[in-house]
Amino acid sequence: MSSTEKVAALVRLGEYLSGNDPALQIVKDRAFQANGWFTHEFIDLSLQNICRYYLDESRLNDWLAGYPAPVHSPRQVGIVAAGNIPLVGFHDWLCGFLSGQQVCLKLSSKDTILMQHVIDKVNEWYPEYAQQTLVQDMLKNCGAYIATGSNNSARYFEYYFAKYPHIIRRNRTSVAVLNGTETSAELEALADDVMLYFGLGCRNVTKIFVPEEYNFEPLLKALRKYTYLADHHKYKNNYDYNLALILLNNGMYMANDNIILQESASIFSPISVLHYSHYKDAGELAAELNTNNDLQCIVGHGFTPFGMAQQPSLSDYADGVDTMQFLTGL
Repeated sequence: MSSTEKVAALVRLGEYLSGNDPALQIVKDRAFQANGWFTHEFIDLSLQNICRYYLDESRLNDWLAGYPAPVHSPRQVGIVAAGNIPLVGFHDWLCGFLSGQQVCLKLSSKDTILMQHVIDKVNEWYPEYAQQTLVQDMLKNCGAYIATGSNNSARYFEYYFAKYPHIIRRNRTSVAVLNGTETSAELEALADDVMLYFGLGCRNVTKIFVPEEYNFEPLLKALRKYTYLADHHKYKNNYDYNLALILLNNGMYMANDNIILQESASIFSPISVLHYSHYKDAGELAAELNTNNDLQCIVGHGFTPFGMAQQPSLSDYADGVDTMQFLTGL
């Protein structure tokens, strides 16, 4: 079928995912029961962003205009999906679907229910697409691979998929650069970048860079916007555990009821902890961050706007590698 027909199918999917169909509500309940990190709030947020940024007809058409027509002789492309936040593998599937390749999809055990429901719904409405996406436990004999995982699993992916065209994604995270002039509204938006999805996404800010003598009180106040996350037992267990570790090691920290700020050189931080470092020269810092391959997103004035880290567009590719270009070029 043509790209126009596929876009129409995706727009229909967006209408369904943004609605209140009882079947969808049941699936959300099942997803939360299977994975306690997938709260209804964050499932709904993920669906909202997918519908707004990925399944809008004009956005889809504008984006597709930059790529060749879908392939007519499809290859099997194995996609190993991540599962850290709800439907995080949707964009890879979307690219495979629109490129015309046959997608062999290995779902994450953490995000099986939501992704399977999306695929089932498209196949129910359009049986002619049923063979374009095959959900499999083992990905063998594919012509190309896209795999997302930890640094450790990436080494295995590199070994097994080395002789095939591939995209291998490793651990990534995001940071924010503050200069002390941020408004209270910008700091509250930064709180979204830090706390949405419990901070589990690669686009979540896990470290901030601040000038010398920075006043942390306004930021701590803004982060209290998410105090209610402390009522979530998984998150609270992480908060208590990480605070205990810092206390046992006589570490310096600042905290409110839901997050711990700790000075650290690492851009990666545990759940419930936000690292920070001081900087002297903003230009040198920007140059350093722009060449850091572990960063997915940089938030701040002159970078990604505050509050937008978890609202990627169709062209905001994971690891900065153009997935659609890869698939249409096979």
